[in-house]
Amino acid sequence: MANAPWTATVLTLYPEMFPGPLGASLAGRACAEGRWALDVRNIRNHAHDTHRTVDDTPAGGGPGMVMRADVMAAAIDASAAQPGPLVYLTPRGRPLTQALVREIAAGPGVQLVCGRFEGIDARVFAARPGLEVSLGDFVLSGGEVAALALIDACVRLLPGVMGTAASGAEESFENGLLEYPHYTRPQTFDGLEIPAVLTSGHHENVQAWRLREAERLTRARRPDLWAAYVARNTGAPSARPDHA
Repeated sequence: MANAPWTATVLTLYPEMFPGPLGASLAGRACAEGRWALDVRNIRNHAHDTHRTVDDTPAGGGPGMVMRADVMAAAIDASAAQPGPLVYLTPRGRPLTQALVREIAAGPGVQLVCGRFEGIDARVFAARPGLEVSLGDFVLSGGEVAALALIDACVRLLPGVMGTAASGAEESFENGLLEYPHYTRPQTFDGLEIPAVLTSGHHENVQAWRLREAERLTRARRPDLWAAYVARNTGAPSARPDHA
C-alpha cells in the first residue's frame, strides 16, 4: 500500500495479550494484507530500577497499587511519534460510541494506554493530556480487553476490510437505532417462520419493515437512544412498536 497503514499502538504491561483475537477473522486478514498495523509496547521497559517496578502504594492509604507517573510518562513519551490520538482506557472516561469509533478509524491510527491495578497516577492525565474512554459501566482487570474491542471496532471500518461497504451502513448505532432482526434459511425453525415480508421480494416493504423493527427494538431496549433519535427526527412519523 502506498500510504502508511492505520496503526494501533498499545502501551501495556501484558504485551502477550496481543494480537489475541485481532489475529483472526477480518482483523487478522486485514493486518496480513497491510491494511492496518499493530505496535505493542511494554510499559515495564520504562521502569527505572532493576526490579522493573511500575506501581506503588496509593498516597493517602487504601487497597491496591497505583501505576507510577514517571514510568507511565516515559512510556507515553517514547511512543509520542506514533500516529493518532492518545487514548486512556479507563472506567472514568467518556463512553465509547460508534461515532467516536468512526472518528478514530478515519484518522491515521490511535495510541492506547492500558491501565492496571487501581489505575494510573492522576498527574499523568494532566501532564500527558489525552482522551479518556470507557467501554461501559463496568470494571475490567485492565485496559487490554477494552483496547482489543476498540481496535476491532475501528479496523472493520477501514477501507477494504469488510467485504461489502454497505454491510456496515445499517448496523446498530449507525443511524441512532439498534439494528433490525436478521433471518436466513431454513424457512421454518422450531415452528417459527421467517416474516413473510422478507420473502415477498418487495424491496420497499422490506425496508419499511426493517425500520419499524429497528424503532421497536430501540424504543423497548434503549430508551436513551430512542429519545435522542426522536429529538433528531422531530416531526417525522415513527413506526408503531406493535406493527408486525
